[in-house]
Amino acid sequence: GGTTQTAEAAPGAVEGRMITIRFDANVNGGLPWKFRPEQSEVRVPVGEETLVAYEAKNLAARGTRGTAMFNVTPLKAGQYFSKIACFCFDDQYLAAGESASMPVSFFVDPAIFEDRATADVTTITLSYTFFPARNEEKEKTGKDAGNTTSQLDERVKPAKTGG
Repeated sequence: GGTTQTAEAAPGAVEGRMITIRFDANVNGGLPWKFRPEQSEVRVPVGEETLVAYEAKNLAARGTRGTAMFNVTPLKAGQYFSKIACFCFDDQYLAAGESASMPVSFFVDPAIFEDRATADVTTITLSYTFFPARNEEKEKTGKDAGNTTSQLDERVKPAKTGG
């Protein structure tokens, strides 16, 4: 439970079926980053692709690389929460003092309301925790310093949808 799915595309909105998605952000003490959602929650139609973003800032005097672990609650909703693209699919590199917007594109499968075990779910919380990436040594030597772009098209900007 709590593990999300991945998908190529959303099935499309189901009229009249809305769900609230809350966003949570945490950083492991070993990573000198500030990390927060750009908005605390959105109310969206189930089945509709939604794009939101988190903001990260490297507080260190050197570049660092982080990897994001994630889950959703309630755990029983995880099988119905699908990510199309996410910063969490890859390690993220931030130069000293750099800030970056980190988008995630997702949808909630309309089948969530057809399953007796999840029909009562009205709110899902998507939570991320950033940890130092395993290849952090590469940044200390200055080799393989990547960029912060995710799999999302850079022309697409997160929508400020819902409330």
